[in-house]
Order: sequence, then C-alpha cells, then structure tokens
Amino acid sequence: MFFENVPLDIVARAMLLSSIALIWVIFVVRVIGLRTFSKMTAFDFVATIATGSLLAGACQATTWPEFAQPTLAISALLGAQFVIARGRQASDRFEQTVQNEPVILMRDGQIFDDALRETRVARADLIAKLREANAMRFSDVRAVVLETTGDISVLHGDELEDRILEGVREITA
Repeated sequence: MFFENVPLDIVARAMLLSSIALIWVIFVVRVIGLRTFSKMTAFDFVATIATGSLLAGACQATTWPEFAQPTLAISALLGAQFVIARGRQASDRFEQTVQNEPVILMRDGQIFDDALRETRVARADLIAKLREANAMRFSDVRAVVLETTGDISVLHGDELEDRILEGVREITA
C-alpha cells in the first residue's frame, strides 16, 4: 500500500491508517454529538460496539477501498443512531417502536417473580445487584428496574416519587 518493504509497509499502514480512522471517528462524534457513545438504548450500545469493530477493520486495511468502506460505515452507523435519537424525541409512537420498555423487577421490598421470568433475569443476579448498590435490607429497596440498556437500577431509601418510575412497566401475576 505504501512501501515495497513488507515490514515497513505494515508499520506505516498501522500508524497512518489507525491515526486517520481515529481522527475520523472523533470528527464524526463531534458532528453528531456527545450522545454518540452513550449507553442510553440498546441501539446506542450496539452502535458503540459496531463502531469499535469498524475502526479495527479500518486500521487493518491493506487497500484504500478496504479502508474507505469501514470509515464510511462508521459515518452511516452513527448517522443512523442520530436519526433514531431524533425520531425518539419527536414521536412517542416511534420511541415505543424502537425502544424496549424498562421493567420493575422489585418494588417496596417485594421481588416480582413473573417479571424476573419474563425478562430472563435470575434471582441471584438481582440479589447481586442489590449488594452492589449497598442495599442492606429488602424493606429499604423502593424499586429495582431493568433499564432499556440492560442495566439494573436499584432505588433505595426512605421515599420514592412516582415520577421516577414514569414509563416503567410493572409485571405482576
């Protein structure tokens, strides 16, 4: 691609292509915005992982077309993420179509076994999250929510405003 000498060409490609690709990702992220690498939705998470994979592919390219395809794909992927984020802001119906609903797994010290079963969350994983959140007693836990990203939020303390659980689905028997 750059030099006839194979070892020198490998080093030159690694240095130059990885630098160009990284600068390209930074540029696209600056244009699209800070939310690009957030983990707010499942699509955001997938876009982040895919961007990393495409960046690796660009860095390993042996021809210019092999370099151009993943760098352009990064732009398309992050552009699609931007469009989806705007669509979610503009339309509740669109948001419901592309977004998973958060689900309550536990409320006021009571574990919802039906919710655990439907979301395929093991009871042991829920309890591990309670420990991670420094919950000392089940009775102190106001709510545990499986978020749209797959993260589990543990809300504990004396009081919980209902507004905090706005848009969260409750599955009970």
